Amino acid sequence: MRILVYDFLEQQQTAMSLSEIESHFYKADRVTIYRTLKTFEEKGIVHSIQENTTVKYILCHDGCDENTHKDWHLHFYCKICKQTTCKEDFIIPQNGSQNYRIDELKLFGKGICENCLKESLQ
Repeated sequence: MRILVYDFLEQQQTAMSLSEIESHFYKADRVTIYRTLKTFEEKGIVHSIQENTTVKYILCHDGCDENTHKDWHLHFYCKICKQTTCKEDFIIPQNGSQNYRIDELKLFGKGICENCLKESLQ
């Protein structure tokens, strides 16, 4: 199941909720998928994005590991297509101070994605 979930997430361009992932696996147990996602999150394979009352998951691409998620970018939710993506071009400067250490930072934005914005201008 872990390999199947990983392969599925690898094909996705947007963050997916547990329900969305579960709908892809018709006969899979919801608890097994949830435990797989939590294990992946603990190991730095996926990071979770909290959207109101829903949690979505996407593969990490920033060198995350068991100790630290390094997702120093904007998580963006489009109000039109309702997709959540990681905006790697919107980078948050890493802390330069030696007086403290930030291990994880979550930045979430809502608006209209580039695809929906293009469509609205046509």
